[in-house]
Amino acid sequence: MTPSDSVRIGRGGLSAPPIGYGAAALGNLYTALADDAWPHVVPAAWAGGIRYFDVAPHYGLGLAEQRLGEGLRTLPRDEIIVSTKVGRLLVPQDAAGRSDLDELFDVPADHRRVRDYSRDGVLRSIDDSLRRLGLDRIDIVLVHDPDDFQLEALEGAFPALSELRDQGVITSFGAGMNQSAGLARFVRETDADVMMVAGRWTLLDQSAADDLLPLAAERDVSVLAAAVFNSGILATDAPGQGSFFDYGPADRAVVERAQAIAQVAHRHGRTLPELAVQFPLQHPTVAAVVLGGASAAQLTQNSALADRAVPDEVWRELGELGLLGADAFARLAKGVEGQPVR
Repeated sequence: MTPSDSVRIGRGGLSAPPIGYGAAALGNLYTALADDAWPHVVPAAWAGGIRYFDVAPHYGLGLAEQRLGEGLRTLPRDEIIVSTKVGRLLVPQDAAGRSDLDELFDVPADHRRVRDYSRDGVLRSIDDSLRRLGLDRIDIVLVHDPDDFQLEALEGAFPALSELRDQGVITSFGAGMNQSAGLARFVRETDADVMMVAGRWTLLDQSAADDLLPLAAERDVSVLAAAVFNSGILATDAPGQGSFFDYGPADRAVVERAQAIAQVAHRHGRTLPELAVQFPLQHPTVAAVVLGGASAAQLTQNSALADRAVPDEVWRELGELGLLGADAFARLAKGVEGQPVR
């Protein structure tokens, strides 16, 4: 990728190539990264053309932010977009030999998470993140998983972030969730300009087309698509029984659908992961797909998944076979007919 591939994110002048890096793995997601391995992750992302990096205090109780900051330190700050999240404050505690694996991170439980979507909580969270990252600014701030705290976020976090954007402290703000309905509500009721949706605009789950995406297009809100591999089933070119879908074992129907999509990809000389990454980008509101990665090799592989454009006939065939939702097929068909979707 080159800078010419950059896509606008939000309304504040930010832009980046359409593949971003989600840095949860730097917080020892599932397993600890070796001391001689994690320092190579961010350089590999940079070498692969990635310029947008997303993180959160939640990831490894701040470890991911610390490691991301170290990785970015030697890179030109003005060529990078960094987003982090608010809503979970980290409060020190005695780990007492306990780990954070209950929250999926292999780190000592030397902090506890306290949900706080208030104005004061937002300001404190941003200050803490800046310190851990070692940066002088954060470009995008997302309200993290306010599923059960939507009113608190609407009354506290979003007004605070709007003021920070007006003051030039941050450039853009929004929310990040695993559901699209809440994000659609925030598009309707706030002046946010970026939303991150995880797992709801993918080859296997297009539910964001029912609410978030039309509203985002109407309100000029950029969408960042995360979890596009749906917990792993779309990350391999040969999905089978034992694959995971949305944080649990995939049922037979889901596996068979993924296999059918993979067969179409193969007929056109493409792979299932390539389709999984490029499908979300077909919608005009989607500015970037955010991919994870726990090693330099994974980052090199993932950053290349958009390099070979998927031909229009692939999307057409998937629609005709009923492997894409009706709304998705109708929108993609416009591109096939010569009216580019993006």
